[in-house]
Amino acid sequence: MNTHVRSPRQATNLSIRADLIDEAKALDINVSRAAEAGIADAVRAEKERRWKNENAQAFREWNQWVEENGLPFAEYRQF
Repeated sequence: MNTHVRSPRQATNLSIRADLIDEAKALDINVSRAAEAGIADAVRAEKERRWKNENAQAFREWNQWVEENGLPFAEYRQF
C-alpha cells in the first residue's frame, strides 16, 4: 500500500492521551501525520492478517503437497 497517495483529507475527532500530545508537540511532531501513519500501518497489518487467515487452508494444502512430492523443479535448483 502506498502511504503517499494523494487523497482528500477528512477532519475527524480523536481521543489521544494529553501527555502524549504535549510531548509530540514539544518534539515538533505533526500529530495528524503521525496518527495517519499509525492508522495506515494498522490497516495494512489487519489486511495482511485477514489475507493470511483467508488463505490458511491453501497454505496448509500446499505445504502438505510439498511434503509428499517435494518442490517442483527441485532437480533444476543450483543451491
